[in-house]
Order: sequence, then C-alpha cells, then structure tokens
Amino acid sequence: MGEKHGGDFFIPGFMFSGISAGIKDGKEKDLALFYSVTPATVAGVFTTNRVKAAPVLVDRMRIKGGQCQAIIANSGNANACTGKRGMRDARAMADATAEALRIPRELALVSSTGVIGKPFPTDKILSQIPNLIDNLSSRALLDAAEAIMTTDRFPKVKMEKCSIGGKEIRMCGVAKGAGMIMPHMATMLCFVMTDAAIERAALQRALLDAIEPTFNRITVDGDTSTNDTVLVLANGMAKNRAISLNFADYPPFKDLLTAVLLELAKMTIRDGEGATKFIEVRVEGARSEADAKKVAFSVANSSLVKTAFFGGDANWGRIAAAIGRSGVRINPNTFDILLNHVAVALGGMETNEALQEEAGQVLEGDTVTITIRLHQGNAHTSIYTCDLSTDYVKINAHYRS
Repeated sequence: MGEKHGGDFFIPGFMFSGISAGIKDGKEKDLALFYSVTPATVAGVFTTNRVKAAPVLVDRMRIKGGQCQAIIANSGNANACTGKRGMRDARAMADATAEALRIPRELALVSSTGVIGKPFPTDKILSQIPNLIDNLSSRALLDAAEAIMTTDRFPKVKMEKCSIGGKEIRMCGVAKGAGMIMPHMATMLCFVMTDAAIERAALQRALLDAIEPTFNRITVDGDTSTNDTVLVLANGMAKNRAISLNFADYPPFKDLLTAVLLELAKMTIRDGEGATKFIEVRVEGARSEADAKKVAFSVANSSLVKTAFFGGDANWGRIAAAIGRSGVRINPNTFDILLNHVAVALGGMETNEALQEEAGQVLEGDTVTITIRLHQGNAHTSIYTCDLSTDYVKINAHYRS
C-alpha cells in the first residue's frame, strides 16, 4: 500500500504541513500546505470535465506565469459549482497563504476536494493558515498527504531518485483519490516535488508525456471529477544544468516522473472505494493503440465484469460482451481471453472445464490480469482498474451523510 511513516521523503528546499481546520467532522487532518523556500518552475494538467471547480480555474490562470512557491489544499469540500462566491473563496485562500508566507500572491496555488455544491468554509480555513504555516517541516509530507484524503484508506506517497548530469535528483509525489476516478489526465489531486532544475517548456512536456501511460490508464468507476489536478514543482536546488527539451538529460527526467506517477496511479486503483482486487486489463494484437484503449476501457468500466470479479466468478462472457460493444471493429471468432495466463476463451469460444475451474481459483487472489488478444495487429496497451464491491455502493450511497 502507501509508504510508511518515517520514510525518506526529504526533498531539498521543500516543506510541508497538514492539520485539522475543522472542515470535516472530528479531528481528521483536512488542510495541507506544500511549500518551496524558493520559487519553483511549475507545470500542471487539469480535469477535462466541463464543470470545473473554482480552484482549477484559479490555478489554470496562475500557472501561466511559470512559477509557484506554495500550494494550499483542503479536503472535505470541493468548492465546485459554487459560482462567483467560490471563485472569491479560492482566491482568498491562496492569497492569504501568500501573504502569510510573504511571497507574491501569483506564486500561491489552491486545490480542494470533497463534497460538490456546498458553500465553502473560507473563514475556518483562513483562521487556520497561521497554524498551518507554524507546522511547516521538511519531514511532514505524510501529514500533508493525510490532509488531502477523503474516502482514501491510506496516504499515497512515492519517492524516487536518479542521477542526472552528475547530480542526484530527488522526486516525490503525493496523490489522493479512491472514487470518481477515470481522469482523462490525472487523479483527484496529485502534487509532485523535485529538486531538479528544468525549463518550464520541458517540465510541461514531461508531465503531459508522463500522464498518458499512467493516470490516463486508470479507472475505478468511469467518473471524471470536477477537481482533477496534477501539479509538478521543480525548485532547482540539485544544481544540475537546467534540463531543456533538446537536452540529453530530458529522457531520464521524463522516465523518473513517469515512474512516480505510475506508482501513484496504481496505488489509487488499489485504494478504489471498497476494492478487493487490483485488475490489469491488457489488450494485445490491436490495429492501433487507440483501438486497444477503447477495448481495454470498455472492459475495465464494465460493472458486470467488475462485480463478477468481486464475487469470484470467472464469467468471461461478460468480458466478451464488453469487447464487442467497445466500438472497435473486431472479429468475434478470433479473440482470446486469459486470466493470469489461464485461457478461458480461445477463438471466441469457451475452453475446457478444467481451465474454467482454474480461472476461478485465479480470482481468489487480490491481483488479476485480464489479457485480451485480438489478433488484428501489433498495438497493445494496459488499463488498471479494480472490482466493484458492495462497500463501493455503501460508501457512495452515504457520501454526504
């Protein structure tokens, strides 16, 4: 699951804080701060949902300046569908943070997650910003990670290091998300900090390239949030030569970022609301990668497939039906379906009874790979998802209560 307390999450020049501001009931942490002691190069991607939360709209404008020094984030209230007041609240939250840190307000970004459509508790948050800043520490990343959780069962943090230009580069990512996950770019919230020096254009390109095989390949329930945000801050304190798009050190930086995001994406799936199984849907032999993605997502988003897997039923007919309705032109007489290398269908037809029983045993584990071979070309892809349990229904039936 996630990294444990005491892990080495130190990134030179970054400090973190996570406290309870009373947004949620009880004493749960619900307000976080990610702070760079020096202005950092920033890149970001945001939800493709046409209904965008106020913090998303504020951040999209502010990152155009290319630098960021602080991100204040809350859980418990999404500040989405809140109109002009929501925009004022998002700006007030960011601006008050900037003022307290004595940095230009355009260098402060804001993120929110939680219930949609409720008035934002601005006064509670503003009153706790001094406390939030007082608790800043280079060793408090887990506190910040916990403060952005909603229905998450554990904080999602991933640390990676590599050598670039003769300098050790450290990178750490934090994510939250368990439901309303089919991002088309990201997850609910994700913040990545690195001490690398990199030009803004190269950082934005690396993020876009890294998003595609990671957060764009996961789904819990087929829903895309109003608040999805991924931000990457690079403060340059590693003192490497600034990476540019044409620089030989760009590919290893992009690979480092991809590795961090992929692990966070997989953690998000393992933490899917009520999930009991981590499922990889792998499509091989497609005419194009686009076709492979359509087939994989059709299977990964099938409620019938996901509920069958929760029940331990290796019902390959549901997978076949999902393949057929994907919109991809396939030959129903040539595809194969395997569960962890156990063939349940070959040439579009069921295999023998012994293999069906073996497939049922596969579903007793908590990790399953569905491999679909279309035999139409050389393209392939993988999508990561989870099963759909009774707990998922319970969690979302009572999300606001």
